[in-house]
Amino acid sequence: MSSSGVYFIGFLVLLGGLAYGAISLGVPPMWVGIGAIVLLGIGIMSTVTNTKLKEPAEGEVTRTTTTVHEE
Repeated sequence: MSSSGVYFIGFLVLLGGLAYGAISLGVPPMWVGIGAIVLLGIGIMSTVTNTKLKEPAEGEVTRTTTTVHEE
């Protein structure tokens, strides 16, 4: 599984725990739903930001290696 998938699944587990805790404390379900939607949007943005490939800076040299297996 890709790192972005693992990151997002972890965020969903966190979101579920927060929603469960809020309901347990008596927060109205409508507000829990609104908070969950907002946090889900933040989670998507955070996943994309934290797992996107870094582009090299202008003028920066990148090296690529290739491994050849001979039998």
